[in-house]
Amino acid sequence: MGNGQAAGRRPGPTQTRALVLTAARQLFSDLGYDRTTIRGIAREAGVDPALVHHFFGRKEDVFLRALEIPFQPADLIARVVGAGPRNSLAQRLLRVFLSLWEDPASRLRMQALIRSATTSQQGADLLRQFLTATVLSRIADALGVPRLRITLVGSQLVGIAIVRYVLGVEPLASASQEEIVKLVAPSIQRYLDS
Repeated sequence: MGNGQAAGRRPGPTQTRALVLTAARQLFSDLGYDRTTIRGIAREAGVDPALVHHFFGRKEDVFLRALEIPFQPADLIARVVGAGPRNSLAQRLLRVFLSLWEDPASRLRMQALIRSATTSQQGADLLRQFLTATVLSRIADALGVPRLRITLVGSQLVGIAIVRYVLGVEPLASASQEEIVKLVAPSIQRYLDS
């Protein structure tokens, strides 16, 4: 072996995780969330599928790690959908969404995700898959709202994130969360009322 490794020997855990995440990013970008499998990721990375499960768990967990998402979508959806009356869904959704962006650690990761989505096709494909497969479709199903309406909600939220947190356009960049909730929630609530 010219590389100094014994035949069949795998790289260390850190390097193996990186190989799996690289393979996952590529497959999620090429095939989309639905068509990507743990077996496919393992095959692309040259490891056993059990190792992928060992390091990351379910396909959704691999996906979130590949995107470096700093939160669990299911937890956030539960905070929005199951936390009060339907006529205040938009307010809850906006507050949860803005609180993610106000946290310095998650803001940096989400800014990187948005920037990569606007500068690379792979980044755009991954963000689209994330929004569609793990956030918007789940909210649509939980609320019984048509996908088009939920996608319009997503467009409003992503637009706010880009203008407020990525570009820093004033006066939106310095507006309080409550000002934003008061102004934007009625529009979002209209989409959620079917």
